[in-house]
Amino acid sequence: MKRGLRFVGWRADSTSHREKAISALGTTVSLLLVYWTTHLGFGAEGALWVTGSMGATAILVFAMPHGALSQPWPVIGGHVLSSTFAVACIHWLPSNPLMAALVVGGSVLVMMYARCLHPPGGATAMIVVLGGPTVADAGYGFVLYPILLDCVIIVCAAMCFNSLFESRRYPLALVKHEVTRAPGIAPEDFEHALKQMNSFMDIQFDDLLRLVELANANAQSKGVALDDLAEGRFYSNGLPGENWSVREVLQVVNRPGRAGRVRYRIFKGRGEGGNGICRASEFVRWARYRVEADESSEAWHRVMPS
Repeated sequence: MKRGLRFVGWRADSTSHREKAISALGTTVSLLLVYWTTHLGFGAEGALWVTGSMGATAILVFAMPHGALSQPWPVIGGHVLSSTFAVACIHWLPSNPLMAALVVGGSVLVMMYARCLHPPGGATAMIVVLGGPTVADAGYGFVLYPILLDCVIIVCAAMCFNSLFESRRYPLALVKHEVTRAPGIAPEDFEHALKQMNSFMDIQFDDLLRLVELANANAQSKGVALDDLAEGRFYSNGLPGENWSVREVLQVVNRPGRAGRVRYRIFKGRGEGGNGICRASEFVRWARYRVEADESSEAWHRVMPS
């Protein structure tokens, strides 16, 4: 089951209930503005067509405001360039059943070269082809209204809405985190690694450096000591991949003049379900830090020493 969930992309949830509610509220408000604006010129049916792709954009912008695909240039450039390419195709190429696939594939190429990859832009290109006479008659004017105007509305709404919350930054260029000390890996190393991977990463470079800095600071904190061992607590060996495991201390036996003993069970990870007993000093060498399970028990976080 775990391998199957990992294969399909299921992962632990790292967002709070408040963050989920904020994302949903921002998406709803921005789409109400977009629908009302588009409805004025294209009626109810035309507004529904356009709101489809703009709805996907709103989700990215308000649910993932720090993502590379959610920034203003990908939003505006992705929709505008894709719709422009699609309008050119329906005007200059003969109509055929494969036109929708052609404009979506072509729009991906255009967006990637223009450095504004935005998945909903492909949906906008398809809307131009499938939107019927209303869209076709509008021609290149459709790019300016409603596409460009709707994009500007979403971006402006995101800037105003996200500025109300300290945990959100939009666009990311407004606030940059300055790394206070070298994380052991230089920015040039990240650049080289990204080029070697040759794949698009939906994360801003500053956020990547910040993530590594926080991870290093956490990793360098004090480990587990003999006095930290207590019954009912969980400890992790901190190893990556299949070697990771979490043990629960069932009993700590301290006898004067003799080495202490720890009885434990393997709660998660490698050897899950097993039990064991070892010297307390051996357990401390194995345990890298104490952990606690999140509410869903699907993810674990490190407990920092007080």
